[in-house]
Amino acid sequence: MTMSVLQNKLQIYKARRDLINKGVSFIDSPLRYLMRRLRLVNKIAVGDFIKSWDVFLTLDFIEKNLRKDEPILDIGCYASEIIAVLHKSGYSNLSGVDLNQNLTKMPFRESIKYKITDFMHTGFPNSSFKAITSISVIEHGFNGPLLLKEVSRLLKFGGFFIASFDYFPEKINTDNVKYFDMDWKIFSKEEVTDFISKATDYGLKPFGRIAYNAKNKPINYGGKQYTFAWLVLKNS
Repeated sequence: MTMSVLQNKLQIYKARRDLINKGVSFIDSPLRYLMRRLRLVNKIAVGDFIKSWDVFLTLDFIEKNLRKDEPILDIGCYASEIIAVLHKSGYSNLSGVDLNQNLTKMPFRESIKYKITDFMHTGFPNSSFKAITSISVIEHGFNGPLLLKEVSRLLKFGGFFIASFDYFPEKINTDNVKYFDMDWKIFSKEEVTDFISKATDYGLKPFGRIAYNAKNKPINYGGKQYTFAWLVLKNS
């Protein structure tokens, strides 16, 4: 599947249960998680329950398509659960980039190579990674050409770009709304179609079937109601 769309909240709960059953969930008890979110304990609040669906789909895809020793990069990885989940799943060649200066306080820093840098200009050599993951990152300060150029440069031939992002088929206006000091985009079907089309110019092609449909808006955030989409592009 190239693109999937979250249809309801039950999929989120099921995905978290699946992560827990696999023994890789990084979100602990609800009380402990809330305490970390409120900074009542001195740890980075890694992970977000609402992103369970995205994280599980990404893990499941990687487990089916990559060996445990193949290099994987997570972009925008500060507080991202996927890189911790991959580590707990036995992946041993992990890197993460983010501009947050606290990045080096992330878990498993003795095993994961963290780098404080802009993911549009990472500085890694060409063809460094078999997969690049991005969980709820590209909708913030979106720059399609720069993103596609760097992703295609970093991926090995046959490698995968796996991303989730805010989505609804009809356009939802987020003009003048900023998060992390960046513009916020809720992608429409038309914008995703355009992004996939432009990706082919960089050698990144859809990997499987594309599903755009969404009837419900299970996510309520920032005064907007929408859903999530999950996309895979292959460097080929």
